[in-house]
Amino acid sequence: MRPLTDALADELLERYGEVGPGGEPNPQVFAPPDGHFVVALEDERAVACGGLVRYDDREGEIRRMYVAPSARGSGLGRKVLAALEDAARLRGYEWLRLETGDHQPEALGLYASAGFEPMPSYGPYVNDPHSICLQKRIAPGGVPVE
Repeated sequence: MRPLTDALADELLERYGEVGPGGEPNPQVFAPPDGHFVVALEDERAVACGGLVRYDDREGEIRRMYVAPSARGSGLGRKVLAALEDAARLRGYEWLRLETGDHQPEALGLYASAGFEPMPSYGPYVNDPHSICLQKRIAPGGVPVE
């Protein structure tokens, strides 16, 4: 996980000149039973990751989504996101939320195509002009809510 999250921090620094207000979460927040972390491998090399953390009793938050540049366009981001959505349903979350940035068109495209919609900024992102917060309603037990 560490090489991917370090690469994510480096890329955010390059795109924005800073890592941003979300910062590096404590790895414990990804631990079961409330959290989950996914790493995708390609030729035994970690190339994509993403985590789920508890936001509150009804909501999970997607954190640390990243796909290495060499693996972009391969569908791994979509697979990681789908695995996190499944993990959220199994934990009984009804909503997923996340934050991404306005200089991350790849992420914005992925989340929009997966059904995430804009929501008001929350938490540390409220005053960040680059933050775009998104949400998606899901149903526990693996059944999407229409």
